[in-house]
Amino acid sequence: MSDTNTTGNGTTETKTASHEGEPNRRAFLHLTTGAFAAIGAANIAWPLIDQMNPDASMRALASIEVDLDAVEVGQSLTITWRGKPVFIRRRTQDEIRDAKNVSLDALPDPEADKSRAENPEWLVMVGVCTHLGCVPLGQAGEFNGWFCPCHGSHYDTSGRIRKGPAPKNLEIPPYQFVSDSRIKIG
Repeated sequence: MSDTNTTGNGTTETKTASHEGEPNRRAFLHLTTGAFAAIGAANIAWPLIDQMNPDASMRALASIEVDLDAVEVGQSLTITWRGKPVFIRRRTQDEIRDAKNVSLDALPDPEADKSRAENPEWLVMVGVCTHLGCVPLGQAGEFNGWFCPCHGSHYDTSGRIRKGPAPKNLEIPPYQFVSDSRIKIG
């Protein structure tokens, strides 16, 4: 329906009746263009976000099982887990006793030995110094634990920082004994 009006200067105006509340062609085009733009952005963003996930070789290293049969009392084993060295130490009774007898007040990062070793005979920890990421030397230092030669951090037989610039104890990875002679790390 349209109305035609003649204005005072001789021009004619035509008005089309609009139906309020009904979508028109322009609104439809805006809606479909926005939808296609959102779908296109999602298709571009998905591969960029997905590539940040770890690759299959890293996912395969998420957990590792280690046979402990060959490790004698007083010996250590170093394995690689998630690209980091992990020290597995079969401690002697003297080392266990020394670790348990340390006063927590004397430690910069207080942590009891029983909370660090699920089985007191076996100590499992990530072999990366908490100061700047060097690899400490085993059975060395003032406390017969580990010594980081880079900046002089000394760790005891439980991997706790005792002296030097390292702010924290050596990290304990998640692990569990699957049998008496096998351990699963990760």
